Amino acid sequence: MTGAADKTRTALIPLFLIAMGVVGIENALTRYFAVAKWSEYGYWIISIVMAGFALSGVVVALFRDTVARHGVILRTVLPAAMVIAAALGYQAVTANPFNPLQLQNPTTWPDQVRNIGLYYAVLLPFFFLAGLYISLIFILNHREIGRVYGYDLIGAGIGAALALGLMFVVHPFLLAPVLMIPLALAPVFQPGKGRWAGIALAAVAFVGAQYVLFTGAAPAFSEFKAIYAPLNTPGAAVVAEVRQPRGHYLLLENFTERVDADVSNNAGMMGVAGPPSTYGLYRDGNRVAALPRAGSLDTAYAPSALSAAPYALRPGAEALLVGLSGGYRAAEALTLGASRVDGVEGEPVLALALQSGLGPSPALAPDPRITLLEGGPIAAAWRAGPASYDVIDLSSDFVDAAPANVTGVTAEAMRAYLAALKPGGMVSVSVSIRDFPVYALRVLATGRHALTGMGVGDPSAHVMVYRSAWNARILISPTPWSPADVAALEAWAAARSFDVSWRPGLDVTAARAGLFNDLPSVSFASGQIVSTGPNDAIANEVAAVLAGRPSPSSEAFHIRPATLDLPAFHSSLRLEDLPTLIRRLEVLPQAEIGALVNIAVLGQAMVIALLVLAAPLLFRRRTSGAKDKPRAWPALYFPALGLGFLLIEIWLIDKAAFWLNDYSSAFALVLTSMLIFSGLGSMIAGRCAAMPKAASMIGLIVVLAWIAAMWVGAEDFMMRTLDQPWAIKGAMVVIAAAPVSLALGLPFPLGLIQVGDGRALPWAWGLNGAFSVVATPLANLMSRDIGFSSLLVAGAVLYSLAFLVLPVAQARPRAAPLFEPAAPADPFADLPDPAPAALDPFPAKTQTSPA
Repeated sequence: MTGAADKTRTALIPLFLIAMGVVGIENALTRYFAVAKWSEYGYWIISIVMAGFALSGVVVALFRDTVARHGVILRTVLPAAMVIAAALGYQAVTANPFNPLQLQNPTTWPDQVRNIGLYYAVLLPFFFLAGLYISLIFILNHREIGRVYGYDLIGAGIGAALALGLMFVVHPFLLAPVLMIPLALAPVFQPGKGRWAGIALAAVAFVGAQYVLFTGAAPAFSEFKAIYAPLNTPGAAVVAEVRQPRGHYLLLENFTERVDADVSNNAGMMGVAGPPSTYGLYRDGNRVAALPRAGSLDTAYAPSALSAAPYALRPGAEALLVGLSGGYRAAEALTLGASRVDGVEGEPVLALALQSGLGPSPALAPDPRITLLEGGPIAAAWRAGPASYDVIDLSSDFVDAAPANVTGVTAEAMRAYLAALKPGGMVSVSVSIRDFPVYALRVLATGRHALTGMGVGDPSAHVMVYRSAWNARILISPTPWSPADVAALEAWAAARSFDVSWRPGLDVTAARAGLFNDLPSVSFASGQIVSTGPNDAIANEVAAVLAGRPSPSSEAFHIRPATLDLPAFHSSLRLEDLPTLIRRLEVLPQAEIGALVNIAVLGQAMVIALLVLAAPLLFRRRTSGAKDKPRAWPALYFPALGLGFLLIEIWLIDKAAFWLNDYSSAFALVLTSMLIFSGLGSMIAGRCAAMPKAASMIGLIVVLAWIAAMWVGAEDFMMRTLDQPWAIKGAMVVIAAAPVSLALGLPFPLGLIQVGDGRALPWAWGLNGAFSVVATPLANLMSRDIGFSSLLVAGAVLYSLAFLVLPVAQARPRAAPLFEPAAPADPFADLPDPAPAALDPFPAKTQTSPA
């Protein structure tokens, strides 16, 4: 390798470090929002990042000559400026009094909208400066586009991996300050003039940034988070802490913590004690479960709990528990007479607490009747085989304990559970009706889908529903319920003042007279409670849902089965009726707000993307004094790539999360793998510059073949290999991501080579970033309402479109560029030649050159 080649690569190391730091800080800000606010508001960070990149691309396109002329000064100053902007922005973010709950209050939401605007105002400068630096490096190395983009992507991939690795050791509120280090180190590797000045500026900026960060107000949990009140009670203490990419876990000791059990109001008359005192485990400020104190588990309350009915109906049951709630669910089942308990805990930290304990909370005591199973609930049911259990019991906190757990209440999961039951066995699913009774109807629709898929003609004969005022239990059996089962459940519920909302043959009207817990219907359109006396909103609609007919709630909500393709549990709102949703914002559950946040981010992303798309209207040709029409293909090509890449990435993350039973590790593996392999693909693209259409066709064939293979065989393959060790599945995720990522890395640099080195180069980069902003909220909304498979279809269409519009011939010399800038001073005068002759991948006759 020549010395010139060494210098070229050395010149790109600062870009590598900048990309590493920027993506790392982006991840750190997302974690901050998840911990201090709510995770769905982290979408704003993605929007702000790409908005900054897109804006910088437009600015550099407009002032391309000025930027190139002052390239030495800019690459000397920008790293230090980024460090200062990142520090000031992060400090302002942590001091922002944004309260998302007040967005749902008609009198307080204007203040919160202003606070959202402040987030943009304080963070946009940092990401604008980062985009300016990257655009500058593209301009100064326009002959080495593939290599430049490769360094950018690989640096971003390493930055994502670094941020995720640091989450194991660094408090989430300190991640951003630590990840400013790569930004400050960038000038150290910058060759040419200005190096020492850049080092000095970066050092001063880094010291100043740390002073700003550590002398200002410390970041803290907002008062609306579940952890805030117990953390601030007298005598409260944090007795254990776990730092991981999947969350920041705190184990609290305070007088408010109790077992999460919905017990009967008649518990005192039954002579049953209430739930015992426990520790409280919180992830990102949200309560995950109760963990036991030292000593044996006190489950005296179990006979009065809502979850106890299946064990009364099936004495001596062999049970599979999905979600063990710190071990209490297993102890409850044994107290209620279960003869054997197999347990699945999908939340990894809860699983570790069961096996090894967590802080002062002890591990689950050894008991020959209890077996802890690896993997997720579907894998456990498949491994068990037919006729294995009398009861399969999903705990009340299972769905909310981990993002990947939503797959445990899909139709595919229900079919696996039903197949693992003995004759007369049952699946027991807990559903919170505290916010909307509609969630119980969605589980019923899912159960119906599973039953009919198994050949059951009348699902209503296989379902019973009973409830308290706050939670419902849905019992689903592969065989029809017998009259003895119906009578036993009614007697059991009556003794505890629980209501039976459905059983075979129920007269809903007559049953209202004997209700213990009124559950009125709510008109979502008017916001009014509709009740003329005792009512049961679930009972009113069960028959219609189980028969597959429309029900009153289906006009305002999605009453549809959850599947692996449409797994989102809290996705009942009909987003097409947006005006009504906005009018009734105050009654929406927090879990449903994420969809509205996505719509807001998508709307602003579309505005940004259209503004960037229109940027060429501001460009001016200066060759003959007349304006020249810009070519149309970049306006289609680069948005298609920005959208397509993210759609495929999000699909792969979701499927890996289901397979690995962990969203965080899936995100880490897929994001890092795709960025690194795409970076390698971009470097390969530089060697294919003479044949852009042929190289693009090869990439398209690989992408389409991969999409077809995933569409046809991915789900079946994953279902058959759910019981494989995590390490094997993780390695296979990387292997699956590698070929498509290499292919996805080809089109973007090939397109940049085609547009040449004029103003269109940074504009194209900005276009890609702007439409990447659109992709994230769009993908979330598509997967919520259409299904994850739609992301693959859209990705295939977008990459096919990009191939069709890419020109056959390589860009000509500057005699015919897209936009002609005024002739600048030589921007490379102080740099080693970015593309020395020994490395020049382009024939001389097709070489583009600076004006």
